[in-house]
Amino acid sequence: MKSRSMRLVQSAALAATLAASVFTVVGGNASVASAATKKYTVAFVVGAEADPFFQSMFVGASAEATKDGINLIWQGNPVEYSPSTQIPVVQQVLALKPNALVLAPTDTKALAPYVAQAVKAGIPVFNVDSGDANQSNITAWVTGNNTQGGQAAADALASAMNYATACTKAAPCTVAVGVSSITTSTDAARLAGFTAELKAKYPNINALNPIVSNSEPSVAQSGFANDIAAHALKGIFAIDGTDAEGAASAIAAAGSAGADIKVIAYDAYAANIASMQAGKIAAIISQQPTLEGSDIIAAVYKDLTSDKGKTGPQANITHLLTLPNYTLTPSSTAAEISKYEYSAA
Repeated sequence: MKSRSMRLVQSAALAATLAASVFTVVGGNASVASAATKKYTVAFVVGAEADPFFQSMFVGASAEATKDGINLIWQGNPVEYSPSTQIPVVQQVLALKPNALVLAPTDTKALAPYVAQAVKAGIPVFNVDSGDANQSNITAWVTGNNTQGGQAAADALASAMNYATACTKAAPCTVAVGVSSITTSTDAARLAGFTAELKAKYPNINALNPIVSNSEPSVAQSGFANDIAAHALKGIFAIDGTDAEGAASAIAAAGSAGADIKVIAYDAYAANIASMQAGKIAAIISQQPTLEGSDIIAAVYKDLTSDKGKTGPQANITHLLTLPNYTLTPSSTAAEISKYEYSAA
């Protein structure tokens, strides 16, 4: 994969490293200095940039930026999804004084001070995918319906495990859960939807404490391997795509102990679809990251070009746009799978 991120290092040389970093700018020449040749420059900061979800989001965002004549500065830590790695990136792009900031915060509260700093400096902030706890500082937010996605995952997992006959009060089914972060709005909402649906409809399913992977499949794999060894697991809910990759690897390594574990995954990565078609994943809850990327840049452009003197910056756009999720199964058609498989950047 070609790197589009500045490579951050957690050391005393951080400031110098950031100053020397090369930015990806879409819609102009690939340098920060050239950003001034266009009317608007928009900084777009995600979590784990190498995650196929964000790669697919880049496809939509860059296409819309090119259409609108926007210089898009795309940034994110290469692999780790955490506030500690995202905050230095946000600080660096704010120093460039972009016309707007699009942020997929890795934590609902940890990024809030930097959002407030941007707003105070006159830089409008937009959320995509995950959201900031203080939405009064956010001009617009585009995200998937994460609570519904968690509910759909619970229903799909119960069906795959044959809940009515396999899970009883005397012998409940134990399932593992993997998340990238429990403090980001997306994973928290999916977990809440999943938990609520189990409580309401499937009381004979016991969910273990979530494994937190920071979007690293190897961390997810290790956690799931421990749960498989310690419990007679019947199912796994992988709350995002990297956790699904980790689940598939852990089950394969477990041999016969993992043979009957049913996995419900979030995110239609090509690897996850291949695992589903090979019988290793029972269903996939697919988001629409390419559309999220294009929709949020369209909202930014609309806001930047609106007459704010009379109407205010939020008058011409929808503050919260929630996109539906789709459930893919082994019986989904090739056309359905092609439509929802995440695009490669």
